[in-house]
Amino acid sequence: MNFELKSVFEAVKKASLSLTSISNEKINEILNDVADAAVANKALIIRENEKDLQRMDPANPMYDRLKLTDARIEGIAADTRNVSTLPSPLGKVLKHNILPNGLELTRVSVPFGVIGIVYEARPNVTFDVFSLCLKAGSACILKGGKDADDSNRAIVGIIKEVLRKHGVDEHVIELLPATHEATGEMLHANGYVDIVIPRGSKRLIDFVRREASVPVIETGAGVCHAYFDKEGDLEKGAAIINNAKTRRVSVCNALDCLIVHSGRLADLPQLCQPLTESNVRIYADPEAFKALDGNYPSDLLCPISGEDAYDTEYQDYAMGIKTVDSLESALDHIRRHGSGHSECIITRNSDTAETFLRMVDAACVYSNAPTSFTDGAQFGLGAEIGISTQKLHARGPMALEEITTYKWLIKGDGQLRPK
Repeated sequence: MNFELKSVFEAVKKASLSLTSISNEKINEILNDVADAAVANKALIIRENEKDLQRMDPANPMYDRLKLTDARIEGIAADTRNVSTLPSPLGKVLKHNILPNGLELTRVSVPFGVIGIVYEARPNVTFDVFSLCLKAGSACILKGGKDADDSNRAIVGIIKEVLRKHGVDEHVIELLPATHEATGEMLHANGYVDIVIPRGSKRLIDFVRREASVPVIETGAGVCHAYFDKEGDLEKGAAIINNAKTRRVSVCNALDCLIVHSGRLADLPQLCQPLTESNVRIYADPEAFKALDGNYPSDLLCPISGEDAYDTEYQDYAMGIKTVDSLESALDHIRRHGSGHSECIITRNSDTAETFLRMVDAACVYSNAPTSFTDGAQFGLGAEIGISTQKLHARGPMALEEITTYKWLIKGDGQLRPK
């Protein structure tokens, strides 16, 4: 292991132990001071962010994720203050039982210890991860992408200054160098890092899952679908599809593929009309292409290149369209091309909706509402560290409770287990 990085891991591990003695009230005070410091240092953050922006093509869909503004920093500060108002997830009694032999068993929530986060061009994640990890009693090691390195370093510097002011070990947050070597070292930092959470593209998540020897919780990759059923409401459908696709295209809950029942192809132009306002490029199968040809801007309408194209997470003003003849075919398409993130159906038939909700295997399944709601704050959880698309430990928005673990406390009075 790289000596310098090992020293960082050791310092964070040691700092994580000190968090157990900090009261929830003190943590809330720190979070509010971090929020104040973010606002007070807006000029510094934006200046460093501009350095990152200058290295990225504005046409890159990630440019919007990377960009920080006065309003966005105010929003980040508000989110940080909101975390301070949430109940502590620690020390909760999850189970309690007294066995016939008198042993008293209690399962209580506890911190993970050290949480590693690998993420790309999203400097707001730096604030989000710190506030959530601190509230959940864990230290965090951040490995950001080189695209956001100047922004991230400015933000971590501001956070560390607040920690020093409060007499808290500043190593409860560390930002690793934006190198591939640092990523590899963290993924194999067994004994120092308790869990790694990747946030970013499918390529990043697949790499982390494949390479890590530290336990991983997968988050973020979303190939999301909306199925417009033969009994779908046209007005609601058009609004839902437009919101799911265009509210913010670079996020993981954005719509990537519209599945339309063949009996509603005549309504497809009206269903897609709102998308023209955002210049959404459509990659349509032959049936959908025929229905849209002449009814959708020709420069934005393309034939789908093949079945593999339905695996694309666009993160841009683009999406695919697949025509099906039944609910079963729609479900089959989602099984083959979905990422287990968020899926929705638009239908007025309650039985069809219930079948869809029951049969789709994803973290979040919607009926007559857009996938854009897949978000910790929208779910009333206050905040999130990511959207888990796996089935172990946590699934869906990972808020404070999901970034804790538990331990069993057993109290006895001399009981012995029989031989």
